[in-house]
Amino acid sequence: MSARTIGIIGGGQLGRMLAMAASRLNFRTIILEPQADCPAAQLANRQITAAYADPVALAELAADCDIVTYEFENVPVEAAEMLARNVPVYPPPKALEVAQDRLTEKRFLNGCGIPTARFHAIDNQAQLEAALADFGGCGVLKTRRLGYDGKGQRVFRSADESPAGAFEALGGVPLILESFVPFEREISIIAARGTDGAVACYDPAENVHRDGILDTSTLPARITDATAEAARDAAKKLLDALNYVGVVGIEFFVLPDGSLVANEIAPRVHNSGHWTEAACVVSQFEQHIRAIASLPLGDPRRHSDCVMTNLIGDDILQVPNWLSRPDVLVHLYGKTESRPGRKMGHVTELTAGRR
Repeated sequence: MSARTIGIIGGGQLGRMLAMAASRLNFRTIILEPQADCPAAQLANRQITAAYADPVALAELAADCDIVTYEFENVPVEAAEMLARNVPVYPPPKALEVAQDRLTEKRFLNGCGIPTARFHAIDNQAQLEAALADFGGCGVLKTRRLGYDGKGQRVFRSADESPAGAFEALGGVPLILESFVPFEREISIIAARGTDGAVACYDPAENVHRDGILDTSTLPARITDATAEAARDAAKKLLDALNYVGVVGIEFFVLPDGSLVANEIAPRVHNSGHWTEAACVVSQFEQHIRAIASLPLGDPRRHSDCVMTNLIGDDILQVPNWLSRPDVLVHLYGKTESRPGRKMGHVTELTAGRR
């Protein structure tokens, strides 16, 4: 297979792992990222150091690449649309448009027949107070755009908690109030769709968060076969509705009866799918490259049970301990500075359930 060039918008650890997977399949990669010497550029063939919406940089990326993808969902939609006029962009810009606004996302999921928590659009303090009253004084208030890893949120846990000033405290920007969901656990599914419409789904992972950031993903999840099948069905509905190409991550709440409520979608490779590089023959990163390059999708089956653990902040100091353990894959992201809440790497331990 002759070498081709893939453009990747975003230079973080996901772009880094995509560049690694692309190189194994004989693709060159060019990173567009404003931060010099970013994690992805350490392994890519070249970096264009410019803002994501810089028209000159976008024109250079389109001219030098056969395909363009991205590693995070806050890429400006206008930039993706500009690129798409000259080069294939996968996942399609429509996926960015849906995922970047939590209200649009919830409505789109519901339109696909995928349940979500109840929600209200919030554009001022009066609407917030009325929505909280509708939800019995409880709910999760979120910015509609740009929030991640627990940022841009406020939780109202009881009717005794005053919402005074909450709208302005979150920036006075459009918000969404979501009702609480009485869930037993959280799961996510990683799925891929090729340019030919073929879909491949990995097994759902059971996720635990710490301080709003993913801590562990465990396979297999403690769910029934019916619940796992419902997650796969939801993923296929979403992928087909968006005419999607590439890998997507979808997070769900599992209710006591085993039914699912979708929490959010990520139109990219996803943190809760990092385990696939240790427990599957084809990782989510290679699967994404295969999908956008019109190659056959790989087999998503697991060969082992596993637990993926994020290394966040000073967790990086535990790397020597992880390296001394058997059946552990350690993956570090090339970041030189450890900060609280910063993802420095991850480890995946293959457990006794190996098959």
